[in-house]
Formats: sequence, structure tokens, C-alpha cells
Amino acid sequence: PLVATVPSMDLELLLRDGVFVDFFNTFLNLPVFGQTPIYIGSLGRWDLWPDLPCHLDPSPLALLAWLKKHRLPHFCKSSLCLQLGLCQKLLGFIRSGEAAKLFNWQSADRWLLEKCISGSQGMWHFQAFIQGTAGEELTNFWLTTERLLGLDESDVRQRDLYLSLLQRLKATHLREGSSVTTLCRTIIESQTKARHDRAFSTRREILSKMQEQALFIIQSYWLPKFFTHCKKGMEEEKSCWPLLQEYQERLLQANPQEPSGLSESLLPMHIKRSQGLSGPYCSKKAKAELWTLIQKGKDIQEMKMPSVQMQAERQPGPARSTKESCLDKDALGSVHLQSEHPANTAFGGKEGTTSPKRPLHLENTCEEKDLSNLHSSAPLVQLPPSKEPTNTLSFLPWALSADTCAGRPFRDFLKHQDRSTETRLLDLWHDLEEFLPIVLDFSRENCFFLRQLIGEKICKTYLEEDTIHQLPLETRTLRGLRNHLMVGEFSSWIFRAQEEICKVLCCSYKEFLADDDKTFLQFMVKGI
Repeated sequence: PLVATVPSMDLELLLRDGVFVDFFNTFLNLPVFGQTPIYIGSLGRWDLWPDLPCHLDPSPLALLAWLKKHRLPHFCKSSLCLQLGLCQKLLGFIRSGEAAKLFNWQSADRWLLEKCISGSQGMWHFQAFIQGTAGEELTNFWLTTERLLGLDESDVRQRDLYLSLLQRLKATHLREGSSVTTLCRTIIESQTKARHDRAFSTRREILSKMQEQALFIIQSYWLPKFFTHCKKGMEEEKSCWPLLQEYQERLLQANPQEPSGLSESLLPMHIKRSQGLSGPYCSKKAKAELWTLIQKGKDIQEMKMPSVQMQAERQPGPARSTKESCLDKDALGSVHLQSEHPANTAFGGKEGTTSPKRPLHLENTCEEKDLSNLHSSAPLVQLPPSKEPTNTLSFLPWALSADTCAGRPFRDFLKHQDRSTETRLLDLWHDLEEFLPIVLDFSRENCFFLRQLIGEKICKTYLEEDTIHQLPLETRTLRGLRNHLMVGEFSSWIFRAQEEICKVLCCSYKEFLADDDKTFLQFMVKGI
């Protein structure tokens, strides 16, 4: 089921929206996928990675058809699409007359704030700013509720997810004394008294009104504070001074041009031509070669840096982006490289921290004293490096973690292939990945109740005594997991289980990449 909606399924229309393009490019370059294209809107150009064989003449229409069928539906199920929805809500408020009256914002103020918060980088900066505050709880509540309200609880296929999200809300944001219930108490009391006899519909109505109230507080309180924070940060950052100068000039203009969400027209699309490949097209091989280069660079850095960074860096000021028209082929190449690097890929887990954190090595897990500041966008399990050329197993943890943020295309592949055991293992991986940042972060509101909830869910779903033998993992590992998770405790058995899951799923992931390659080539060869 879709967890979020986009204004239209017309991809050409969507690509006129620069904010959508930013989020969609981030999604397309998540390392779970084989082909990871990127769209340069100001040039109307698509860059493919890996390149197609040199004898093929790819059609932009064929590429759009492939994206619409094999990428856009997954984007609509992804956490990035939820983030896009929140970003659009904030931008809509910034552009509204209500915001101008409340805060006496001039057109230049709205222009600068849009620069600060537009796109995935802007949202990450905003969430980094509100991290550890009631604003973070309100934002997480809005995102979870948005996902829940997009589900149909009467649909058997969606009911388990609906109940899981509802349980999560009850254990955190709807618990007595939480930031959300405190700030939305009036709504809860009035709705409960008015419609106590219609519990089924009242639940949705109450959640919807609470979500509206949470959004209003984010817009009217935290957004202006973020704007002040950004301006102060830009004053201290020399590279931001040209942007501040343009802001000052706009303040002096009598009728400055209002920002527009959509470009008037879409440039004719084309696909960047390259020398292409001399051999067969294979994204798995390309990813392995790229990962080998990244691993070599990482090995050099690891000699200079500790395996775990203890302090989370918070970057002041707005997200600074290079204009697309200035991107050359080297810059575009770096985009693809960064998208495959786990430290530069944003997916899953707790939002907000913008600085990359180094992943944990399995053997060093129990030696670290403070794990609470680890960045959750990188998987905490890392398979020991091999002296042999990089294989799929080396980058599989990053691919599995990205699968969650990408709308779970790998899981859909396994389910379509009727591989129930592999699907169950992947679900266990995702649940363990969700549990880790919660059990390691004691600053999170109601973290005790949440880790108890998730720990019990994992034990009940996978680790019951009569079903534990169904998983092709070591019994010692599974029982070690159960002993700690049933009381909501952290355990290094989590990393051991994830490592074993990787080994089992490795062949299936290779087949997933091969299937993705086959489908992509079919569209590119046949055209429209």
C-alpha cells in the first residue's frame, strides 16, 4: 500500500517541481537499486549509472516509462515521500498570507526561508535543528500519523501495518505526559466527549486533528526559530555571504518576484551520451567496482579516525547546493559516488543528524562505551573486510538498510518470488535495524516503552520456541537475541544475527539486481 501520495502520477509534470526532483533524485540513488539515474532539471538531462552498452541509443520516453512503472510506485511507499509531503506543507505555509501576517515576513524573508528548507538537505538541516526538542517529537508524530492515515485498516493486507503503527503511537506520542498529548490535550478531550459512541471513526478524526495541531505548532513556532538560526549561521559562514547579500537586495526591492513552486515548462529531455560499456550491462559488477574504490578510501581514513565518532556535528545555516547549471561531468560523477557511500546516503531511522557516522565493526561492538550518537543512516553491522576483490556481501548491509527507505523493493521481489523464508529474514533485519537506534538513544522521549514494544514484537514474531527453528540462522544466535530483546536490552547478538542474515540473502540480492537490470534493458531496447 502507498504510505504517501504525490500530487500526480504524471512524471513529466512532477519533474517540473524542483523540490520533488530533489527528493526523487535522492530516492533514485539509494544503494539498494541497480540502475541509479539522476535528473539535472536545469539542463533537462538524465545521467545514467551504470552506463548502457555503447550500441544502445536510449530514449528519454522509454526511461520515463521505466521510472513510472518500476521506481515511482516504490517512491510513493518510501519514507522520503513522507518527508516530501512535510516539506511541501512547510513551503505552503511559508508562501501563505497567514505566515506573512503572523511574522511580518516580507517576500525576501519567504524567499530565503525557502532556500533554507527546500529539498531533502533542507529538511535534514531543519530536523537537526529540532533534534532533542518537542519539535522533533511533533515532527515524528506527524510523519507516523501521515503514514497511518494513508492505510485502510479494513484491508487485510494493510491491517498488520496499521496496527503496528497504532501501537507505536500509543507507546510513544500518545502516552500520557508526552509532548504531543500535552500540546494537543484540548483536541483529545473535546473529540472524546463529542463522539465517544463512534470509536472507529473517532480514532481517525482525533489523530487527524492532532496531526493538524502538531503541524501548526511546527509551522508557527519551530519554523521561525529555524529561520533565525539559519540567518545567524549564514552571517558567520563566509561562503553564505553572497546569499545574504541577495537577501538584503531583495528586502530593498518594492515588488520582488515571488517564488514559484513549479517551473513554467519542462526542458526537452535527453540522456547524457557516454562512451558506454564494451561488455554486457551489469549493475552488480559496477557496484562492486565502485565499492572497491570506496573501501580503499575508507581504509586510509580509518588509520586517522576512530571507528566511532562520539560527537554529532550540527551544521549551522541552510543547506548549500550548487546550481545544477554549473554541474560538470566530474561533479555529476561525484554524486553517484556519494550516493553509494553509506555515510552520504540518507535513509531510514531517526532523522535529524546530518553528519555521517562511521559504522561499527562487529568485533569492536562491546568495547565502545557510548553508542548513542551513531548516525542511523548507516547500518551498524559491517562485515569484516576481505583482502579479496569486493563482492556483493561487502555492500549488502547498506543495500538492506536502504531497502527500508526505498519502499522495500527488495522485499517486494522476494515476496513476488514466493520466498517466504528470505522475506521473513529481511523483515527481521529491518526490525533489528529499527530497534538499534532506539535502544542506543536514551534521550528519546518514551524510549523505554518503545524499545520494550519493538523487542517484544521481534520475540513474538520470530523467536518463539516453536517457530525459532524456521529461520536458517544459528540457534545460539537466535536464543541470544531472544534473551536480551524480550527485556528491551541491547546485545551484540544483534550484529551477529544481521551478519548471518546477510550471508543467507546474498544470492537473492544478486538475483534482484539481475532482474532489475533485465527489466531496465527491456525498456531501453524496446523504447516506446
